[in-house]
Amino acid sequence: MKKNFRIFALASALVFGLAACSVEGPGVAVLEDNKTPQMSEDVISGELLVRFDARVSTILENAGVTKSGIGAPATRSGVLSVDEVLSLVEGYQIERVFPVDVRTEDKAREAGLHLWYVVRFSEDASVEQVAADLSKLGEVSRVSFNRTLKRASTQKAKPLTAELVRQLAATKAGSQDPLYGFQWNLNNDGSLQNVLSADAPAKFLAGSDINAENAWKKCVGRPEIIVAVLDEGVDVNHPDLAASMWVNEGETFGSTVDADGNGYAGDLHGYNFVKQTGHITVNSRYDTGHGSHVAGAVAARNNNGLGIRSIAGGDGSADSGVRIMSCQIFAGEYVGTLLDEVRAIKYAADNGAVVLQCSWGYTSGTANPYDWGQQFATDEEWELYNPLEKVALDYFTETAGSPEGVIEGGIAVFAGGNESAPSAGYPGAYGKFVSVAATAGDFTPAVYSNYGPGTTISAPGGDQDYYFEYAPVDANGNVIRDYMGSVGCILSTIPEWHTDSQIGDLDGDFYGYGYMEGTSMACPQVSGVVALGLSYALEQRKHFKAQDFIALLHSSAKPLPETVFEGEKLWYKYVIDMGTNHANLTPLKKYKGKMGAGMVDAAALLAAIDGTEAPAMTFPNVTLAEGASRQISPAIYFENGSKLTYTVTVADQSVATAKVENGKVVISAKAVGQTTAVVKGGSVEQKFVISVRKSDTGNGWL
Repeated sequence: MKKNFRIFALASALVFGLAACSVEGPGVAVLEDNKTPQMSEDVISGELLVRFDARVSTILENAGVTKSGIGAPATRSGVLSVDEVLSLVEGYQIERVFPVDVRTEDKAREAGLHLWYVVRFSEDASVEQVAADLSKLGEVSRVSFNRTLKRASTQKAKPLTAELVRQLAATKAGSQDPLYGFQWNLNNDGSLQNVLSADAPAKFLAGSDINAENAWKKCVGRPEIIVAVLDEGVDVNHPDLAASMWVNEGETFGSTVDADGNGYAGDLHGYNFVKQTGHITVNSRYDTGHGSHVAGAVAARNNNGLGIRSIAGGDGSADSGVRIMSCQIFAGEYVGTLLDEVRAIKYAADNGAVVLQCSWGYTSGTANPYDWGQQFATDEEWELYNPLEKVALDYFTETAGSPEGVIEGGIAVFAGGNESAPSAGYPGAYGKFVSVAATAGDFTPAVYSNYGPGTTISAPGGDQDYYFEYAPVDANGNVIRDYMGSVGCILSTIPEWHTDSQIGDLDGDFYGYGYMEGTSMACPQVSGVVALGLSYALEQRKHFKAQDFIALLHSSAKPLPETVFEGEKLWYKYVIDMGTNHANLTPLKKYKGKMGAGMVDAAALLAAIDGTEAPAMTFPNVTLAEGASRQISPAIYFENGSKLTYTVTVADQSVATAKVENGKVVISAKAVGQTTAVVKGGSVEQKFVISVRKSDTGNGWL
């Protein structure tokens, strides 16, 4: 079994890790008032998530609660009935779930996010009783428990070792990215079959990949496209990742000052929502390397003479390749909560991410209940028991991007789950999202992969239990135990410290790389292709709505060969612990027609973008806090934009001013208000609107 992390949230357990699987217990029921969930073991004592009725919003604001933000809660809500209930317990504090971001507060209010609050009180009080008391109040529309994110195991990435590197290097010539030849997920020409023992059946077939090389002929990724990785932290200093990290201009890494007023201090490359700091961490012995592995699959730097290639990691030039935003929801032995997760989702939307990379999810509702417990089986169940999670994801899919840019709305990509179940797990199975099943290097479904309803697309995810038996031998005829099926998994980046003691006498070129498998490894293959496709659409100045782009992704997938669904697949359960002692045969016909639209195809997606008529992108409207400034590159909004000279004029310069500096439009907010402006490139003019809002200490709203 490929169990890794669990996140228990509202109904059962969200899962993070190699396999995006494993949960316990049935979905929680709801009391007759439909507002209060029942208790379960993962509930955090002394804490509740409360959605207030919109009628008391002004009362909350007048009480100053919206100014509290993270780490500075108020001690009264101003809503008398609520304060009366909570005055009976010690330690009463209240703060808004989502800190105010002055740039996006209007959108947050339209979505009702401003009505969600965290209520804290003494852990000695009965959280169930407090929830029941609050749910009776007319001023409260929903009460939910906050729940912890829990690990199920400490399984880590398998790092490259000296012996394995030698075997690989002797079998396949390197490239400018020396490990690229072993990334069958990107380019599978069948030659990795030579890595297996001589008696191995054909397990690497040409074309069982995402068709990256043909896509790179058109596009290699653009830095304007940001992928938010909700996972363990990403190693922001990894030599193959550092140049691909999103940079929040003006912020200082780990600072306690919120320089841009988005509600989070020191968030230079993202935010550690577990520890509530801008310090992204990867160096605990409890970390598995999963966040860095996922990030590397999407955007490790290409053509830099190091390690691996990635799907959208550019061509080696500084201004190419998509960017990674690290939204950390696991940090070593410290666990996050549902509260951390939803904050991370909104943060991603508010700070420019348009792809949400989610290698986690609930166990499938059709998984074997003896092994996995009862889980969500329908959209209605997930919606009922996960109101705050759904609201946050809706916010991302509906408000990320912009009406003027390359995409309106965001695309959430989820691992489908690893319980070998005949339906995908939630949230990915919900109709608005992309849910990914995993395949091996010969097109066959990975033996652990979920499939069937809710599955929308497939991608390479590795299959260690399938490849393990045919490990290669060294010059003396000894089986290379370091191999253990690794080459049949996905090779990517991991924090360097994980491998320093493993490489031995090799130089440092191979530090920080290792293998993982699971639908959580198939998931970033799709996230990377989406990011590459959006990069290409941006270069073509085409604008898409998120759901239309998802439809293109699915329609461009390549069907799995009919021969894939013939015969049986031999694999070995518990292979790490028991080797080849527990053989299994899985009939492949059960997967036919149930692996989503087919294998994700990067080149076909780019061709589909070429063949689709779409509106042109236009210079975006801008919202700023009073006294703030913003830079925007105008070239992507004009035909042949890189060859043009630009000017900008503002109608009311008492509200804002603007200038062109180093090829960028620099907009500075002066006073609260709104004004029109015009940016001119060559002979073409585009009008946009500048809105200036009042920012109260960076996280108030007036």
